[in-house]
Amino acid sequence: MADANLTPLVGVFGGTDCMDKKKPYVLPRFAAYDPKNAKSGTDKLNPTPTLLICDDNPNIRYLLRSFVETRTPFEVCGEAIHGIDAIEKAKQLQPDLILLDLSMPVMTGAEAAVILKREVPRMKIILFTLHMDDVSKAVGRAIGVDLMLSKSDSISKLADHLHALLTPEN
Repeated sequence: MADANLTPLVGVFGGTDCMDKKKPYVLPRFAAYDPKNAKSGTDKLNPTPTLLICDDNPNIRYLLRSFVETRTPFEVCGEAIHGIDAIEKAKQLQPDLILLDLSMPVMTGAEAAVILKREVPRMKIILFTLHMDDVSKAVGRAIGVDLMLSKSDSISKLADHLHALLTPEN
C-alpha cells in the first residue's frame, strides 16, 4: 500500500525510483569560500574599489565621504576616528585604499600606516595632512605610503589620485 502512495510522486520528479542503489547521490560542488578575499556585496567579476576614511574631524570625514560617493565610482566602506580604529576597521573591512590623516589623537596616521603596511600590504595608503612640509613628505616616503596629499589642495585632485591608484591599467 505504501508503494501505491508513492506512485504519483515518481511522475512529478520525472524519475523512476529515487532510492536506486546503483547510482549514489553526489553532492553538488561549490566554489571554496575564502574569507580573506570576501567583500560583502561586491561582484567578484567587477568589484567596486572600496575606501576607508580615517580622520579625527567628523566634518572632514563627512566631506570626504560625500565627495567620494557622489563624484567617483568608488565606495566608502567605513570611517575611523584615529589610527587604532583605522587598523581594526582595515582588518575587518579589507578596503582597497585608506585615506589616513597624518595628525590624530590616540595613534597618528603615520604610526597606523607603518602597521597597516605590514599587516595589510595590498592596501593602498594615502596620507593626508593640513600642513604639508618637507618633514611630512619625508615621513611618508620612509613609511612607504602610496601618496602624500595636502588637505589644502583642491579636492578634485583627490579624485584624480584615487583613479590613478584604484583603476587597473588596461
